[in-house]
Amino acid sequence: MSLTIPSPAEATSAATDPAADTPQPRTYQVRTFGCQMNVHDSERMAGMLEAAGYVPSAGELADVVVFNTCAVRENADNKLYGNLGILAPVKAANPGMQIAVGGCLAQKDRETILKKAPWVDAVFGTHNVGALPALLDRARHNDEAQLEILESLDVFPSTLPTKRDSVYSGWVSISVGCNNTCTFCIVPALRGKEKDRRPGDILAEIQALVDDGAIEVTLLGQNVNSYGVEFGDRQAFSKLLRACGGIEGLERVRFTSPHPAAFTDDVIDAMAETHNVMPQLHMPLQSGSDKVLKDMKRSYRSTKFLGILDKVRERIPHAAISTDIIVGFPGETEEDFQATLDVVEKSRFATAFTFQYSKRPGTPAAELPGQLPKAVVQERFERLTALQDRIAAEENARQLGRQVEVMVTAHSGRKAEETHRLSGRTQDQRLVHFSVPDGAETPRPGDLVTVTITAAAAFHLVSDPASAAEYSIRRSRAGDAWDRSLADSCGAPAPASGTGKAGVSLGMPALPLRGR
Repeated sequence: MSLTIPSPAEATSAATDPAADTPQPRTYQVRTFGCQMNVHDSERMAGMLEAAGYVPSAGELADVVVFNTCAVRENADNKLYGNLGILAPVKAANPGMQIAVGGCLAQKDRETILKKAPWVDAVFGTHNVGALPALLDRARHNDEAQLEILESLDVFPSTLPTKRDSVYSGWVSISVGCNNTCTFCIVPALRGKEKDRRPGDILAEIQALVDDGAIEVTLLGQNVNSYGVEFGDRQAFSKLLRACGGIEGLERVRFTSPHPAAFTDDVIDAMAETHNVMPQLHMPLQSGSDKVLKDMKRSYRSTKFLGILDKVRERIPHAAISTDIIVGFPGETEEDFQATLDVVEKSRFATAFTFQYSKRPGTPAAELPGQLPKAVVQERFERLTALQDRIAAEENARQLGRQVEVMVTAHSGRKAEETHRLSGRTQDQRLVHFSVPDGAETPRPGDLVTVTITAAAAFHLVSDPASAAEYSIRRSRAGDAWDRSLADSCGAPAPASGTGKAGVSLGMPALPLRGR
């Protein structure tokens, strides 16, 4: 996943205004690679820079370019050094420009980054995001690259200033780090042991988001359902979900990602009994083979995994369940792979994020015997994705004729200009492309529309209401916040809404749109 924090069209340039003696603020751009945690960290980086007086870049050339890196995926380092190589001549032609590298790869590679790319000005790790502005200042003052990598968390990221990307929904981090020891994963080594926020701090952040217009939050952690381990409350996560149900104006609560080994019945009960917790669950499988799960040090087996899905569906019949799967783990036999296909067939996932195993230096799995040839992994990957695509299409076909509530997003499908459809997400997180009937009101991002599904594909649903009678819109506080954010960005008066406060930028990046 790659995201660049977008820039408002009216942002000022970094150059000195020739018509004035006062230099304009320095501009920045954050480029993000990796998971939701990295995206959330990038919001913190942007917030720190803006608190220090930087402004978003309006164009390709910024005074400060920050790379927030990932070390999990194959070729993560090649992607970083390729981007740094492209910027080397740009920086040489613009001596005031600065480049910073943070995130998981920075935590892992450290001095290597400065050796391979000596034109980088600052390198910082996952535990000291808040040091970014000071490192840039020191590098500029001393005319020397700055390296600062902490081995443990200095300040919890959610206490730092934040520049969020959207007004209608937002990430809220409940913990950082991980206490598991999965052999394929380098995250515990880079982000450290789990550290939990106090429930009051989390709920206060959620309330602040809601006060500014957000109606959806996603609780975020490397292993959200182990939340509370640090302060000794095994039911802390289910209590947190129930507490979210008491926040007025909060309409949708999601979370990612839980671990099957720690997923308990009290969480299922909280999901089923809390009105604003959505009927959607992301439950990483990784493999359907008990032997491979053991080699991965995943402390559950396929029977337990399927049992969790049965319990969720018993309490929440319309729940949409997604997953993560790794193909080609060292030592995986054809029999092991067939076990994965069998579990996928039984699980009926709404969607699956499938990955070909890649050897990551520093992980135990990289040293395991039985590393599989690329051709074998590729062939199995294609069989798995074909199976999951069929299941996803069948599950989406079951939505035909169903009336759903869709929260409109600012992102439309790639064929939007051709189809004139808008896009949004259902309560169970399915992507819907919908048209607005003639004479009906067009919704704003953050508003909610109720439509009937008229067509389905593997990766999206479609609704084309035949008339305004088959379409309804509920204007929301989030839509009002969207209007205010547009007014703020262009200096125009905000439309009168009578709800909420003056807007700040909040949000959660949208999931990739596939299809129309």
